[in-house]
Amino acid sequence: MSLTSDPPRGGPAVPAAPDAAGADTDEDGRLTVVPVRHPWRWLAVAATAVLLLQFAHGLATNPGWEWEVFAEFFTAEVILRAVWVTLQLTCYGTALGFGLGVVLAFMRLSASPFLRLVAHGYIWAFRSIPLIVQLLFWFNLAYLYDEIQFGIPFGPGFVSFDTMGLVGAMGAAVLGLALHQAAYAAEIVRAGVLSVDAGQLQAAASLGIPRLRQIRRIVLPQAMRSILPNAANEIISLFKGTSIVSVMAIGELFYQVQVIYGRNGRVVPLLMVATLWYVLLTTVLSVVQHHVEKRFAKGATP
Repeated sequence: MSLTSDPPRGGPAVPAAPDAAGADTDEDGRLTVVPVRHPWRWLAVAATAVLLLQFAHGLATNPGWEWEVFAEFFTAEVILRAVWVTLQLTCYGTALGFGLGVVLAFMRLSASPFLRLVAHGYIWAFRSIPLIVQLLFWFNLAYLYDEIQFGIPFGPGFVSFDTMGLVGAMGAAVLGLALHQAAYAAEIVRAGVLSVDAGQLQAAASLGIPRLRQIRRIVLPQAMRSILPNAANEIISLFKGTSIVSVMAIGELFYQVQVIYGRNGRVVPLLMVATLWYVLLTTVLSVVQHHVEKRFAKGATP
């Protein structure tokens, strides 16, 4: 009788037996790896796919969508002009809002208690008041002030402008959107600046680099990595939020769609016209965001 555990030489192969834990092993004693099965995951995938197919089938076959009306108005001249107005409102609101937001952000980071208090008060006020109230206030500014004067504070004015002619519907919309956007942009920029290690500024100051150059060449390039995702979200929200200026009878996209379906009664296809334009332009903004983020992420990601 053999005293070893090895099988006799030349004898038949012994099949692998399960170990003490019940796992199968091969001839060398190694465990056999069995992939984890996820039956519920596949069930969820199948259910979701069925729902999506049903939705797509409804879009294609339900006559209530009136795709022929959609095709007629999607590239109509009045709709394209409205899209251009919407883009203008977005660009002006973004540029002015983030320009003022940068100033407010650095005021909040200032060593001056007065500047911090003013910036905090501005952000608190414009984040608290609904946007539609702000727009209507600027639209009715002439009710409070007949004219705006520039001159000596609390003294005589040298130059005056008629408020009604100075702040029209479009000007009031841009002003309201920009001032509202600035409150949110200030917090986004402030958070991005605070994400930069303070030790870098201390090192730059010890080298005698001017403060403005520190901000421009050291702080902002690094802060942009944190600022860009949130800033892009705010720009996209502003783009869709321009529909609120329809209360001021400005011919942006949603207002023109309302005017058209108020005349012909084709509500659903015209709402789809506005929806698809918003989706397309939001997709373009998202692609731009991706490439800008990729540019500022150089050197930070492997």
